[in-house]
Amino acid sequence: MTTLPSSAAPPGHRDRRATAAACTTVVLWASAFVSIRSAGEAYSPGALALGRLLAGSLALGALLLLRREGLPPRAAWPGILWSGLLWFGLYMVVLNWGEQQVDAGTAAMVVNIGPLLIALLGSRLLGEGLPRRLLLGMGVSFAGAAVVGLSMSGHGSSSVLGVLLCLLAAVAYAGGVVGQKPALRHGSALQITTFGCLVGTVACLPFAGALISDAADAPLSATLNMVYLGIFPTALAFTTWAYALARTTAGRMGATTYAVPALVVLMSWLLLDEVPALLTVAGGLLCLAGVAVSRMRPQTGATRKNPAQPVEGPPHDAECQAADRP
Repeated sequence: MTTLPSSAAPPGHRDRRATAAACTTVVLWASAFVSIRSAGEAYSPGALALGRLLAGSLALGALLLLRREGLPPRAAWPGILWSGLLWFGLYMVVLNWGEQQVDAGTAAMVVNIGPLLIALLGSRLLGEGLPRRLLLGMGVSFAGAAVVGLSMSGHGSSSVLGVLLCLLAAVAYAGGVVGQKPALRHGSALQITTFGCLVGTVACLPFAGALISDAADAPLSATLNMVYLGIFPTALAFTTWAYALARTTAGRMGATTYAVPALVVLMSWLLLDEVPALLTVAGGLLCLAGVAVSRMRPQTGATRKNPAQPVEGPPHDAECQAADRP
C-alpha cells in the first residue's frame, strides 16, 4: 500500500479506497479484543506484546521484501521511532497489563480518551483544525463508549493502577498516531508500519524470557490467537490504518476508531455467545452514529464548484495540512 501521488487516481476513487482501508482497520482491531481475551489468559502482558510484534514484523518484513520498497527516507525516521516506541511498544504492553487490572467497561471508557487526545494534539502539533462536525461526532461517540463501559462495569475488578495503565495506553496511542502522521509524508504506509513495528519489537525484547516461558506452558489456542494478533490486527490493520491516515486528518481517523466498541459488542455476541444488554447495544449505536457525523462533509455550493478545496478533513495529506486510536 504505497502512498500514491494525488494525480494517480480520481479523487472519488482514492477516497473510497481510504474509507475501505479505515473500515478494514476498525474491524480487525475490534477482533483483537476477542483474541486478547483468550491469549491473555496464558501470556503475561509483555510476552503477549512481544509475541504479537514478532509475528507482525515477520509478516510485514516479508511483504516489504516482496514489494522491494526498501528503507524509508531519513526524514521519515523521527516519526517512525516515535510511533514505534509509543504505539507499537508502550501502548501494547500497558494496555495488556491494564486490562488485567480493570473490568472491560472501565478499560473501554478510559482508553477511548485516545481519539479526543489525537484531535487535540493534531490541532496543536500538526496544525489540523477542529471542525464542529468532528467535535460533535466525537462527543456523541465518546458518550456511546461511556454507555458501553457503564453497561459492562461490575463484571470484573478495578484498581487505581489499572485505570492509570489504561490512561497511559490512551496517551501512548494518541502520541503514536500524531508522530506517525508526518512520517507518512515521506514514506509509504507499508514502510512506516513495518519499521514502526520493528522498533516496537526491539523495545519489547526484554520480555523475551517471559515469552519463551509462557509459550512452553500455553495451550495451542492461546498461541494461535497471539499469532493472529500479529498478522491481522497488527501487520494488516496497522498498514491499512497508515494508508488511510496518509489521506485524511489524524482527528478524523481517531474518530473512526469509535466504531470499535460497537463491533466488539457484536463479535462477543456472535463468537463468545455473550448476549449484550440493551444499554450496551444503545451505546454501540451511539458510537456508530458519532463516527458517521464526524466523517460527514458539508456539501456547500462552493464545495461543488471546487471539489479540490479542503473541507473539514480532506482526503489527502498535501491538501489537509491545516487539519487525525489509534
